[in-house]
Amino acid sequence: MRAFTLVGVAVVAVAVAAQEVHAYIHFPTGSPGYPPVLLWKRPRVRWFAANRGVPGISASDFQAVMARAFATWEAVPTASIAFQFVGFTGAEPFDDDNVSVLGFQNHPDMERVLGATGFLIDTITGEIVESDIFFNSAFPWSIAAQGDPARFDLESVAVHEIGHFLGLGHSALGETEMRPEGGRRVLGSAAVMFPVALGRGITHDRELQPDDVAGVSDLYPEAGFRERSGVARGRVTRNGTGILGAHVAAFNPETGALIAAFTLNNDGEFQIAGLAPGPHVIRAEPLDDADVESFFGRPGAIDIDFLVTFHDRLFIAPAGGAGERFTVAVRPK
Repeated sequence: MRAFTLVGVAVVAVAVAAQEVHAYIHFPTGSPGYPPVLLWKRPRVRWFAANRGVPGISASDFQAVMARAFATWEAVPTASIAFQFVGFTGAEPFDDDNVSVLGFQNHPDMERVLGATGFLIDTITGEIVESDIFFNSAFPWSIAAQGDPARFDLESVAVHEIGHFLGLGHSALGETEMRPEGGRRVLGSAAVMFPVALGRGITHDRELQPDDVAGVSDLYPEAGFRERSGVARGRVTRNGTGILGAHVAAFNPETGALIAAFTLNNDGEFQIAGLAPGPHVIRAEPLDDADVESFFGRPGAIDIDFLVTFHDRLFIAPAGGAGERFTVAVRPK
């Protein structure tokens, strides 16, 4: 087994406030020579909680919140993944010890990072051997049922980081604006896996959205999921040339669900899995509303020089397979 540690994309906080549809990205992205996805290959994933808390949150409180966050992902009916809490430990997150540990660590130097996820993986098969998560105790945290306006909601951030723990990257289904004092403020998001937190006191990300559900179901499909869902496949091009890193979203006008993906090669090819059968509106847009580094390990190669473009026809997602390939032709800005 060849293994290495990959630090997952962290939840990033905007300065002064606090926080990868395939807009969900399967890890790793832009890593030539590595498997296309990372995932657990055991039926039940074991995890430990660090045996220490922070002011106002005991180790037992922390474990209970983590268990609820794991249960949120385990409850997705179209996915098949289970978790087991093993016990408390004095080990630290990011120790390469084949033990998955979640806990607080103090990183005041990481002034915009609420939490981060790391992996020990088999680089040949893509199997996750170990995944650790730390939550930055330099920030104030809350476990209040309705949230605390002065603190960040631990459960919301835990649900996001456990998405990484499962092998999901960030979703770009969200809108932000730059703040005069630096950082970004979230105007809205349609995925827990959006990389910027909604802010102090907000508990919205305790609940998964359609893009998150599609992402985990695509990685760990329950029996029959692929037979009941459809896939959109195609290209995004400008003047006949493929675009790398275009964000492509499928909107279901009947349910309001948004599920998206990125073009992940120089041919501009994309695939959006987990669509409900039926018509979808397809939109391609540049990744210019957030830091490209939050989604891709090679940001300089990502093309954002094009206009938002809707495909000129509805895409009809079939049940149990992929529809006819299509091309979204965009124009330069």
